[in-house]
Amino acid sequence: MKPTPRITLYRRWLQAEQGLAFDSYDDLWRWSVTDLRAFWGSIWRYFDLQSPTPFRTELVAPVMPGAQWFPGAQVNYARQVMRHADAAHAAGHPAIVFQNERMAAPVAIAWPELRRQVAALAQALRGMGVVRGDRVCAYLPNTPHAVVAFLACASVGAIWSVCSPDMGPVAVLDRFRQIAPRVLIAVDGQVYGGVAHDRRPVLREVLAALPSVEHLVLLADVDAGASPDEFATATRQAHDFAALTRGEASFEPEWLPFDHPLWVVYSSGTTGLPKAIVHGHGGVMLEALKGGLHNDVGPSVETGDRFHWYSSTGWIMWNAQLGALLGGTTICIFDGNPGGLHAKTGVADWATLWRFAGAAGCSFFGAGAAFFASCLKAGVEPMQVADLSKLRAVGSTGSPLSDECYRWIWDHCPKVDGEDIWLDPISGGTDFAGAFIAGNRELPVIQGEMQCRCLGAAVEAWSEDGRSLIGEVGELVCTQPMPSMPLYFWGDEGGARYRDSYFDMFPGVWRHGDWIRIVAHPETGCSGAIIYGRSDATINRHGIRMGTAELYRAVEAQPEVLDSLVVDLEYLGRESYMPLFVVLRDGLTLDAALERRLRDAIKAGLSARHVPNEIFQVAAIPRTLSGKKMELPVKKLLMGAAPETVFNRDAMANAAAVDWFARFAADRAGRDHRAAQG
Repeated sequence: MKPTPRITLYRRWLQAEQGLAFDSYDDLWRWSVTDLRAFWGSIWRYFDLQSPTPFRTELVAPVMPGAQWFPGAQVNYARQVMRHADAAHAAGHPAIVFQNERMAAPVAIAWPELRRQVAALAQALRGMGVVRGDRVCAYLPNTPHAVVAFLACASVGAIWSVCSPDMGPVAVLDRFRQIAPRVLIAVDGQVYGGVAHDRRPVLREVLAALPSVEHLVLLADVDAGASPDEFATATRQAHDFAALTRGEASFEPEWLPFDHPLWVVYSSGTTGLPKAIVHGHGGVMLEALKGGLHNDVGPSVETGDRFHWYSSTGWIMWNAQLGALLGGTTICIFDGNPGGLHAKTGVADWATLWRFAGAAGCSFFGAGAAFFASCLKAGVEPMQVADLSKLRAVGSTGSPLSDECYRWIWDHCPKVDGEDIWLDPISGGTDFAGAFIAGNRELPVIQGEMQCRCLGAAVEAWSEDGRSLIGEVGELVCTQPMPSMPLYFWGDEGGARYRDSYFDMFPGVWRHGDWIRIVAHPETGCSGAIIYGRSDATINRHGIRMGTAELYRAVEAQPEVLDSLVVDLEYLGRESYMPLFVVLRDGLTLDAALERRLRDAIKAGLSARHVPNEIFQVAAIPRTLSGKKMELPVKKLLMGAAPETVFNRDAMANAAAVDWFARFAADRAGRDHRAAQG
């Protein structure tokens, strides 16, 4: 018998408890985005959130930015997670199932063991003098250690921030230096693609540039003999992660105001340092729990849900996967290369994650759209390499999922009750730690579309003059506040950068930076959506956003490079294509050796994900009269726009630079046309 969808259970509760009945999902959605207090109050009550003090109202005023949610309430993310520990453990469900490249099989971490380690590390942090509001940063891979460290920070009211250990010192320091951490928790190295990478040299460089760090906690993961003592100084103490999590301590999370800062995540614009986005405990909790309705996952004690979404710690999907713990769901995490090298052939093995999903008993398998495209190209047969009998949903995000990938997933994943497996593509963002567009198991899945606008997310497609569009591509906007929207940007005194990031085009209305088309389906009472990629110039490689400014710093540090420009062409379900254009010093030519050094610099300074597909030498980079690189016009040109529609040559410092890019765009369009013809 099919389990009742979570969203159906919520609708039944609304009718029984509040007398609210809706004829269609669209009716339910419209109520959720017009009566904000009633809707978000229902999420609080449906999930039985606890507070030792009452809240005065669900929402003071529906304004953006600056909405105040649940004033008077007190919460703690870690406390909500551990509410499920005893019942889930008694029913035989673990908190975490984990595997990395070095392990032959997954291991399970029990809820009581997770709670014990979190309590022990929280006690150690208090012993270091960590108090509410202190920043604790981490340089950790996607392992249970990162989960423990985050929950320990949340317990004591510290503010968490993490970077993946595949990120180089430039990217790490661009982030952590902004928030001046008091404690750094770091790994000695990482195994990725079968290769062990010693990250201690990077750690030394990072520590040298972070004088605020008073305590280092070292996780000896790759080298069992790695000692924290080598990082100790007169002003910095060093500790061993394993030793700090070995003891016993009582689990005593602090009650914190609803909007107490939980973490700092980063989403980069096209200029300057990454935006250091601060989210609060309460808002993130509500968004994550509501997200469980759309992903149809809930307490493992009820249906045995095991939730996996492949991610590194540097992607907001890592945070999203943690959010499943808030609802009592077992999370299944894998650390390593999703296309790991095959032990016998030595070539990329895109069946790696599918084998993990089978061994871990995943009921929900999520990954970036690029992963599924790679599986399709590699001819992976998931059901031939793994027992996927428990799998009942596949999720995708990070970029638009192509029609071919929809079909591949349905053809190559198990049928559920005789039907195609439920495909749940979602689209949201780091900026508000949630989803705008997601799934609904009650509704049909239409190839090429996402099923619905999320509850509580007043998403519309707008024209440039602020008209709401149906059936046409427009800017993705959100016209009403959500609890998980940023509290503020760190260091953004007065909030100018926050306002400029989301409210520059439409004051008081959140502009997300994606192109979207709302598709009406009157026959089902729902409106689907199609995302067409970024409408700004931010790089979005395999779901991980990185500002162009960060890449320029790595590229233009090379003595041969005078100027550079990069664009990420990720649209209409096609694979991401990111060309880099460079201006070299007089007399120099882009040869294989220089191109290799540029790629290595990007990989070392940022990550392997952000290495461009191709590099081209050009005479000049198009710039405005004020000297700004014209990234978005170049991107639109390469997407098919006519040069005269995107470049105002009278407002350019070097109008002649457009000609080369126009010829390049025309040549590329011709190649695409010839490829399409056959």
